[in-house]
Amino acid sequence: MKQTSVTINAPCWTELGTSDPAAARTFYTELFGWRADDTARPGDGGYTQMLVGDAAAAAITPRYAPQQPIAWTVGLAVADADATATKIKEAGGRILKDPTDASDFGRFSVAADRSGAVFILWQGRAFKGADVFNEPGSLGWAELLTRDPDGALAFYPAVFGWSVAPSEHYPQWGLDGQDFGGMLTMDDRFPAEVPPHWLPYFAVADVGNTVSRAAALDGDVLMPATGLPGGRRIAVLRDPQGAAFGVYTAGTEGAEGAEG
Repeated sequence: MKQTSVTINAPCWTELGTSDPAAARTFYTELFGWRADDTARPGDGGYTQMLVGDAAAAAITPRYAPQQPIAWTVGLAVADADATATKIKEAGGRILKDPTDASDFGRFSVAADRSGAVFILWQGRAFKGADVFNEPGSLGWAELLTRDPDGALAFYPAVFGWSVAPSEHYPQWGLDGQDFGGMLTMDDRFPAEVPPHWLPYFAVADVGNTVSRAAALDGDVLMPATGLPGGRRIAVLRDPQGAAFGVYTAGTEGAEGAEG
């Protein structure tokens, strides 16, 4: 899905909850060329938007509870956070934080699907979501890793109206026939302590160079640069604080994920 603006029921934002926001800002600035938004207002709890040029691309935040994992979380744009929260509960998911206003920026909720994969609902008002998609340094693909693929295939279409491009190894999520994400079934190669989760993929100009830079910045390479059909390349990395994320070659959105 060549997404150029926020689309209702599709990924619209991603944010990192981390143990060391300052170190994370340094890492991602060096890796993606991001810069921190220096117009943040006092009292925002350390929430920092990260920009590509002047365009909002993602956010880095402190953890808000000791048990919160160090991880990226994907946000989904919705027209009505309260109505969507009700649909999530009816479909067997859970609401971890009830819909809440975020000043005049919007209304949000934190939810989990049937298997426990966490995501954010975002009903935008003054702030709709990311200003840039599928360009170097921005979000372009979202992958669900789950141990309950059948449950996910029932849950997400029921709540968000997603289509599913069938595949034995890597079904892909879409709207109006355009794919924006995929699903990977977690098998015994994944340690039992790794929970189901959503993994954001960021577009980059050169996957191989990004992998090398991440390693030089003390990040870990979970999956090295890998070629896929059509000349596409992806990799999965982990930042120094422990948050995993993917990268892919800009201009190849719709590429299959790690098991493609």
